Amino acid sequence: QVLLVESGGGTVQAGGSLRLSCAASGRAFSNYRMAWFRQAPGKERQFVAAISWIGGNGDYADSVKGRFTISRDNAKNTVYLQMNNLKPEDTAVYYCAMRSAPFGGTSRDTSDYGDWGQGTQVTVSS
Repeated sequence: QVLLVESGGGTVQAGGSLRLSCAASGRAFSNYRMAWFRQAPGKERQFVAAISWIGGNGDYADSVKGRFTISRDNAKNTVYLQMNNLKPEDTAVYYCAMRSAPFGGTSRDTSDYGDWGQGTQVTVSS
């Protein structure tokens, strides 16, 4: 059974930064693509960023490109989301997710991810 635990959320002023972490256990983390999604109140869960099983450049939603950076440390079974220049519209619960199948490319589709963390709240005040 896979367990994903997010941390690092909080409240920050607009223009500030936060770094989210997601620690994984229960599966060979280094074989799986990882992603971050977010969900604001009353809205659907939306894709934020994804990274392949071997790392490298991530895939980003247009709304966060140039401000957010996804990375992973396979030795620590952890994926990160560095968020800079935060805006009030970034306020949401942020979830990390692990793709259902190993290897392969990234995906922006929630249905391709079979395991999810409990979420961490990010609030950006104006």
